[in-house]
Amino acid sequence: MLKYIGYFAVGVFIGILAALFGLGGGFLIVPTLNFLGVEIHHAVGTSSAAVVFTSLSSAIAYHRQRRIHYKAGLLLASTAVIGAYIGAWMTSFISAGQLKVIFGLALIVVAARIYRKKTAEPSEVRLEEVEVNYKLVPFGGFFAGISSGLLGVGGGIINVPFLTYLGLPIHYAVATSSFAIVFTATAGALKHYAMGNVETQWLVLLVPGLIIGAQLGARIAKRTRASSLKKAFAVVMALLALRMILKGLGLPVP
Repeated sequence: MLKYIGYFAVGVFIGILAALFGLGGGFLIVPTLNFLGVEIHHAVGTSSAAVVFTSLSSAIAYHRQRRIHYKAGLLLASTAVIGAYIGAWMTSFISAGQLKVIFGLALIVVAARIYRKKTAEPSEVRLEEVEVNYKLVPFGGFFAGISSGLLGVGGGIINVPFLTYLGLPIHYAVATSSFAIVFTATAGALKHYAMGNVETQWLVLLVPGLIIGAQLGARIAKRTRASSLKKAFAVVMALLALRMILKGLGLPVP
């Protein structure tokens, strides 16, 4: 009984951080499942399926806060679903060690860029006033989709920095990323399920906690300063990246 309570608690914790950073939760689900003994390809596949529920819960919460830029989100999703399918297919040709190193390097690059970038507080800019280059959005969505299917992370590691680069304050970028990830993760999860990479018993244990945690995380994000949110986002990603790279290189990391 205590074991199942522990899995639920892990789900809540991951759900909170997922909603805070607009990443769907895969950036924590993958290393957590791998740490608990799930083979990396199955961890990625199971994460892709779990992220569907996490991102949907986050998107509902952010919709109530009116922080989702729907046009940008739909443009991201339109190409991301194609990229997610391709990324999931690519896992068949990459070893477990290589997949871990790729995952870690991707997180480090994004973490460094997010940490250095200055962002405006949401109170300083109204969503209706934000100008976005819509012609560029589908390109970011495609690469976010590939990262989602390949790494099981929902695509937020590309979405959030890409949207902030296009001019969205980080709070709006996080909310819009959560919305787009619903579509991206679904595409990747369906392909992984067809490949036999989804461990359904883990979904039953984690999803309830993920959904509750995502609702809590969205509420916390609303009360968090943009600068603090940005730096916390970068630090968490860098730590996870380092662990995954070391594991991929075969070093004994807990």
